[in-house]
Order: sequence, then C-alpha cells, then structure tokens
Amino acid sequence: MKAHARSLIIALAAVALAASLAALYVHYRTIQDPAYSSFCDVNETVSCQALYQSEYGSVAGVPVAAGGAIWAGLVLILAFWGMRHRNSELAGRVAGYIFVLATIGLAAVFYFAYASFFVLGQACPLCIAVYISVTGVFIVSAATATSMSAIPRRLTEDITGVTRSQTATTLAVAWLAASILLVALFPREQLISAQPVSEAAIPAPVLETLTPEQQAEWGSWLDKQTPVAELLPKGDTKVLLLKFNDYQCPACRQTWVLYREVIANLEKEFPGTFVYETRDLPLEPECGLQMNHAMACEAAAAVRMARAKGKHREMETWLFTNQSFDMTRDQVKTALNQIAQVNDFDEQYPKLLEPIRADVQQATRLGVTGTPTFYLNGIKVASLRPSFLDAAVRHFVKKSGVTS
Repeated sequence: MKAHARSLIIALAAVALAASLAALYVHYRTIQDPAYSSFCDVNETVSCQALYQSEYGSVAGVPVAAGGAIWAGLVLILAFWGMRHRNSELAGRVAGYIFVLATIGLAAVFYFAYASFFVLGQACPLCIAVYISVTGVFIVSAATATSMSAIPRRLTEDITGVTRSQTATTLAVAWLAASILLVALFPREQLISAQPVSEAAIPAPVLETLTPEQQAEWGSWLDKQTPVAELLPKGDTKVLLLKFNDYQCPACRQTWVLYREVIANLEKEFPGTFVYETRDLPLEPECGLQMNHAMACEAAAAVRMARAKGKHREMETWLFTNQSFDMTRDQVKTALNQIAQVNDFDEQYPKLLEPIRADVQQATRLGVTGTPTFYLNGIKVASLRPSFLDAAVRHFVKKSGVTS
C-alpha cells in the first residue's frame, strides 16, 4: 500500500465528518429557530440553510447531512483500524471496501451537487467541503485498493474477523448505534397545520444598537448608490421597501421572521410615508421560472386573494409558518378559506397568473437572480440585519423631511 494513503483517507474522512456534523447543527438550529442565521449564510446564492431547507436537504425526513456523517464515520473507522498494518493484505482489501463506499458517495455527491448548483442555484460551503473530501477519498482509495476481485469472496470472512476483535467489535457497535440514534432522534420538520397561526406566537428578534458612527457610515453608503427609477416611491410615499419573494423559499421565510416586527413598527410610526410591498417571484414553471417550488404560484395567488379581503398578512404568516415542499394545493385552499373566507380559489387562480407573471418579468428585466431580493427606495440591498434595515428606513424618512 502506498505510503501516506491511510493518513490521507483518515484526514479526508475527518473533514467530511466535521463538515457533516456542522451541517447537522445548522439544520437542527434552523428547525428549532426560523430566525437563526448560520455562519455559512453569506448571501442569496451562498447559503447552507437554503439548501438544507429545500426538498434536497432531507430524504424521508432524514437530513442528507446525517448520511454524510454516517458514511464518513464508517470510512474513518475502516481506515483507522483496518488499514493500520500498511503492507498487509487486509489493508489492501479494506482500501477496496473504502473504494466501494467512495464510489457510492461520489454518486451521491454528483446528484446533490447538481441539485445545489443547477436546480436551486445555491452554493453551500459545508456541502462543498464534503464533496471535496468524498472525491479525495475516492481517488486515494482507488490508487490503494488491491485484490478487488477478492472482496466479494473475503467479505464474510472479514466481517467474522471483526467479531473476533474486541476493539473492532466495539468500534462497529458504536458506529451502528450512533447511526441508528442519529436517524431516529433527529427532529423532523413540523407537519403542516390547517389552522392559521398568530404572528404573536413567533418571537421577535432583538435589535442591536448602532453607534452614531455606524449610522453615519451606513447613511453615507446609501446616499452614494444609484437607484432604479421604476422602483422609487411615488406620491405621498417617501420610503418604499420592495421584496421580490417566493413563499416556498427558506431564505424568504427567514427574512420575514427577522423583519416583520421592524416593518410593523415602521408602518405604525410613519403611516403612509413608509410602505412595504412584495413582488411575486415564484420559482415555479407555471409562473415563468424553471425551478422546483411546486406550490409557489398557488401561494402567491392565495396572498393576492387574501389581500382583497384585508387578510394578506395573516395569509403570509400561515404560508411562512407552515412552509414545506410537501405543501399541497388543497392545504393552501383550506388555509385561505379559513383565514380570508375565500372559497373560489380555482375560479380566481387563472386570472391572477397574469399579474404574477408580470412581477416575474419585472424581476427578470431588473436582473434579479434569486429570492429574497430587496430594494429600498430603488436601491438594491442585501438581506440586512434588522437594525440596519430600521436605520436605513429612518435615514430616508429623515431626508424626506417627514416627522413621525
């Protein structure tokens, strides 16, 4: 066996295990706290949470990261124990077992990498670390494995050999038990409820206090930007916050949780002067975008129907609180009927597709590439911390000369 092969496999498997466990932590925090923002959420396209909360983040309710941790743990044990005698025949066969595992892992990497980069348009740093590690294990084990043809014949003998070693048996039992507990005990996403959920049930984020220097620097940056003319406020409105939104987008839900109280307070303090609006950007083919959010158009239409009854905020609350890629049309219709007493969804829906597609066309014309995308007085801004959004709105209100 080539020198350093075992050390390389152990190091690569350790990286994959650490990245998978970190991903599981982020996934867990996201389930427990919708307002949680992880260290690997950089912007709209570099985000771990967006991928974990998508339909590709779990299989049968089990996070994909759990599979990564189980795979990496097994490879780590095989390399650590089975390859400890570098020049033995057993070490070569164990490298062959690892090669088989790496082949399966590489197939999974290709699938999930394609879904991440080309279907969701998201890059997950932790996932990329796993992709690189799995590829590295595949390359090293392919160059190290010997007697691949003997693997099927010697498999039973090698498994029996594990039972003869107390250390090997302990490692195998610990890995198996940890794998079962991880799959069985990891919390699942909440099931969709047909009942409307009160906004008061969702905790408000704590606003940080910006220093005068931070406020001045932030206002100076805003003043230097060139706004998009068609998105500037009109009439009595002096400050207009626009959000290009998809109700099945996890990042859209996160910003809704973070901003809802800030926006409500600003609307109350500056009625008519500050206005918050959404533009529909459903990532669903029916509305013009070749993506995979199957109920995004229906959700956008439901909010428009609820708006006609003055219940759009309540409908948004239900959609974001019960966000799921398993959501069905009937669930949306039931919630709409309970919240806004709208019982003709199917009749209204075809008529609303045209204005929804008009929002999609506007987003395309402006170069909007993902959700959520925010514009404040025509200035494109990233997803901000709530305190910076609050400060930006107050900056523009002050510039307009309006007082509360």
